[in-house]
Amino acid sequence: MRFLRFVFIALFAFSAPSYGASELSKINAQIKQTEQQNKKLEQQVKTSEREVSKTKKQLVKAADKVSSLEEQRSLVAKKIDELDAKRDKITREMERNRGRVADAAASILFVASHPSFDTDDMREYVLTSAVLSGAADRLDEDIRRAEAQIAELNEIRNQRAIEKEKLDRTAKKYAQEKKDLDKLLKTRSAQNEKLKNQHSALQKKLRELSARAKSISELSAGVGSSQMSGDARFSRRKLNLPVRGRVVVRFGEKTALGLKSDGWRVRTRGDALVMAPADGVVKFADSFRGFGKVVIMSHKNGYNTVMTNLGNIDVMLEQEVLAGEPIGRMNPDKPEMYLEVRRGNSAVDPARLFKEE
Repeated sequence: MRFLRFVFIALFAFSAPSYGASELSKINAQIKQTEQQNKKLEQQVKTSEREVSKTKKQLVKAADKVSSLEEQRSLVAKKIDELDAKRDKITREMERNRGRVADAAASILFVASHPSFDTDDMREYVLTSAVLSGAADRLDEDIRRAEAQIAELNEIRNQRAIEKEKLDRTAKKYAQEKKDLDKLLKTRSAQNEKLKNQHSALQKKLRELSARAKSISELSAGVGSSQMSGDARFSRRKLNLPVRGRVVVRFGEKTALGLKSDGWRVRTRGDALVMAPADGVVKFADSFRGFGKVVIMSHKNGYNTVMTNLGNIDVMLEQEVLAGEPIGRMNPDKPEMYLEVRRGNSAVDPARLFKEE
């Protein structure tokens, strides 16, 4: 801008005969005003970038809290279900035991009401004594079993009350954390306004690519990846999975169709929060046949990550996201993510990058 001012001043200095001092003063004032506006604009851009960066960091923290609370609540709910199942099983056993106790008591009452202790007939005496003794032993055993079942049932009820209290205690906290996360997601969406201008053209291009691609691997290769380099630090550091869950199919194992898997299948909770596995750029965010909604991200050193079966997506094309930043949620009707890692044109074992839960 100073160079521009110098050029203007030089030009008007050489053409002084054509312009008066007042005209030159006006031009200088315009240049100064432009410089001030430019400085103001630069400051606004810096402030905006700081706000975006702040929102991203807040989103990472909020997403981690929400995801942890969701997992915690899921585990507690599962434990309550297990306790309920155990309670129902013991209740059914107690009903059967009540029948056995009644049968044993009836046997004793029957023998007691038909005594046969005639010493002239020792055989009848021995048999009667044996029946009475056996029935009494069974009755005693069944009563002890009933006492143990009652004690266990009381313990289950106490444990369930404790777990229910835990679940209720986290409900309010979870609701607030989720509310904060949703608010931050809306803020990020507003801050992405400049990306929306590029979105339509990119979306059209990617829809064409999606229509041509025959597989998820072709789709991933088609969107491109970051530049390859000799920097292997990205692949040495173990990353968190993009969604909390259990790996049920690993790289190289056969799928249900008998094909070799190029990635992991991760069983998750329905509606589980999906987070960016590492810093990167969103290269695809749309539906792809057979895989539900798909997000493909480009990371350092030529790596792409492909995440499938999302129920909704909260990021846009070409959006830069931080590791741990929320990008969407899983499909409640199909809570199993297919996670593929590619470097260039080759599939990479996710075990090289990700820690299992």
